[in-house]
Amino acid sequence: MATIQLRIDGMHCGSCVRRVTQTMNAVPQTTADEVVVGAARVTTESSPDTLIAALGAAGFRAHVDE
Repeated sequence: MATIQLRIDGMHCGSCVRRVTQTMNAVPQTTADEVVVGAARVTTESSPDTLIAALGAAGFRAHVDE
């Protein structure tokens, strides 16, 4: 599994962090290792595009933070 860093726009509070964590953990073979306001570290076998699409469906804009 690869670990990726995501920058997540629109995540401003604890409720947002909870929603982002739940969204990412719902993606098969994905674990949200650390989610803080504005960013996340994720271990996944899924492509970053899959996570970005799932977060977009939940109302958050995300991109890989290299």
